[in-house]
Amino acid sequence: MTIELTVVAESWPIEGGFTISRGSRTHADVVVVTLREGTRIGHGECVPYARYGETVSGVIADIETMAKEFAHGLDRAGLQMAMPAGAARNALDCALWDIEAKRAGKSVSALLGRAEPSPLVTAFTISVGTPEKMASDAEKAKARPLLKVKLAGEGDPERIAAVRSAAPQARLIVDANEAWTAQTFEKNLAACASAGVELIEQPLPAGDDFLLSRVERIVPICADESAHTSAELGELKERYDAVNVKLDKTGGLTEALVMVDEAKARSFKVMVGCMLGTSLAMAPGVIAAQGADFVDLDAPLLLSSDRTPGLSFEGSTLMPPLRELWG
Repeated sequence: MTIELTVVAESWPIEGGFTISRGSRTHADVVVVTLREGTRIGHGECVPYARYGETVSGVIADIETMAKEFAHGLDRAGLQMAMPAGAARNALDCALWDIEAKRAGKSVSALLGRAEPSPLVTAFTISVGTPEKMASDAEKAKARPLLKVKLAGEGDPERIAAVRSAAPQARLIVDANEAWTAQTFEKNLAACASAGVELIEQPLPAGDDFLLSRVERIVPICADESAHTSAELGELKERYDAVNVKLDKTGGLTEALVMVDEAKARSFKVMVGCMLGTSLAMAPGVIAAQGADFVDLDAPLLLSSDRTPGLSFEGSTLMPPLRELWG
């Protein structure tokens, strides 16, 4: 039976906006793929990311070029060869997993031969801003067990000190989104260590991060923009202690699972993270995040509303997705 492909763009308001070192956003712009095979329907969602040269229109165009291939029986293995890693392949790969599960009458975990997913504690993101604003946001979230603090380079020691003061019991990880420089690195690293930060995500620009191999990493450093697929892991070990696995970077759950296993085999700590999307984008990540050292799948908590049914959260504890949502 052939598979019919359709794709649409959606925009979801962000509660209070979202700010990182590269700028601010008020909406999460996502692309949703639907695959139909008779009465069976599979869904997948991706988030085009400008940092990687992706746009909503461009991703939709890339997905639409695959419609004829799906009509001729393209499967997941073929998809890995037919498209490069990235947002477009992610939406298609996850939609294929969803329709395969429906075809088999099993969950995705069962298809993988894995136990059904357990609840996960996710980080909760604090957007970058003035120390006063970040302290206010952290105070509101101080009961959450793990906060992910966005940083921006200059002024980061004051920012992280303000967050630590406002949320003295929370575990902290930070994400600089490539905003540090060789000149700010030592000061910012020391401030994070003083605040008890457990992980620093991508402090230096990808391609200009060789300083990391020459300094004492007194706080573990995690690759994000420097790490996309499992093929890159071998060259990262001298500079990084952890990798952030995101399905929009790996091009779907298929490669994400490979990357997680390969990263563990190479003794990296593993974070499973996300772009800013809805519960449909997060649901496959729940599978990949089982056993991860850090989980950052909080995007639905940052939206003004989510799709129905969505993922269920009890505070920062993320419940496995319902089959009605995905998988």
